[in-house]
Amino acid sequence: MVAVLNSQDNLTEEQTMLRDMARDFSRKEIAPNAEHFDRENTFPWEIMKKAAEIGLTTLNIPEEYGGAGASVFEECLVGEELAWGCSGMSTALTVNNLASLPISIGGSEDQKKYWLGERAVENGELIAYCVTEPAAGSNVIGMKTRAEKKGDKYILNGTKTFISNATVAGFYTVFAITDPASGHKGMSCFIVDRNAPGVSTSNHFDKLGQRASDTAEVIFEDVEVPADNLIGEAGSGFYIAMKVFDKSRPPVGAGALGVAQRALDESLRYSQERETFGMPIYQHQAIGQMIAKMATQVEAARSLVRRAAKAVDEGAPDKTKLASMAKVFASDIAMEATVDAVQIFGGYGFMKEYPVEKLMRDVKVFQIYEGTSQIQRNIVMRELIRGQKQ
Repeated sequence: MVAVLNSQDNLTEEQTMLRDMARDFSRKEIAPNAEHFDRENTFPWEIMKKAAEIGLTTLNIPEEYGGAGASVFEECLVGEELAWGCSGMSTALTVNNLASLPISIGGSEDQKKYWLGERAVENGELIAYCVTEPAAGSNVIGMKTRAEKKGDKYILNGTKTFISNATVAGFYTVFAITDPASGHKGMSCFIVDRNAPGVSTSNHFDKLGQRASDTAEVIFEDVEVPADNLIGEAGSGFYIAMKVFDKSRPPVGAGALGVAQRALDESLRYSQERETFGMPIYQHQAIGQMIAKMATQVEAARSLVRRAAKAVDEGAPDKTKLASMAKVFASDIAMEATVDAVQIFGGYGFMKEYPVEKLMRDVKVFQIYEGTSQIQRNIVMRELIRGQKQ
């Protein structure tokens, strides 16, 4: 299926090739297998291996460490295409980009060479990003995980939940409190080897959607973490996390956009094939206007996602605001688009035989992870006030 044309593909030759590679992989490897992995609730190892071979699992790791060195804008190009095929598998693929960011942002040269270059690129190991806890999601400074300094190591204790790639990752980037009395300035970030004594995971969660993406708890019980695995300075974890969110939220928006585009493509196709009252259903205004609105919102979301990505790449003053705007807008219109797609398909839309019910299940989590839609609006409001005062 050819995606609906859009007017915003002013890409370089290299960016066009990157997007087309991701599109080809999504159409040939991901989409045909999406229903299987959704039904079986299993991790797509073979597809992950194929993705790793063409650099899709180490996309944003700098070139000097063996990665593709992709910009946030380029991550968005790839993420949209992969999520078109299956946002569960695209999450499994792209969470490496998220989890590697703390090391790229605050890590030492030795950390980047070993963990990014040797472990992630050369060994092909997956990474998981450990922030959320059972009682601390959006309120990251309310986390209970503690890392106590003892000699040349830290003793790590706590539980992280809803962690993507938890049971399949080779190592984790973990946020923990090192100084409880210092509030957000008491948070630090560590690299933790999956095989370290005291590290364990729960069973794979049975989720509503994105079932091809591995999600579980990660438990740390008296885990000894070498002081050399501290990313940046002690107490810099909150600032690292905020920089990560700026870079990760536009690609999350791009993933939601990919699902919305798929909903639009499927709705356009079906509305031309399905006939009622002697005509294709798109000719009924009730249906035609739903699809027209969907197409308009997809186009607008693409524009905002790409603008936000460029702002982050350029270090623009409004990058945080735009990143949150892109994430919340794309997530919300994607949820609406998939609900409308199910409605357009009618009774067939409610059946697993057709793809749109999966799109609706998969896309809901975009309004929740990487900061809920409500949190994104809070951030936008904060940044608007801050900008007005400057």
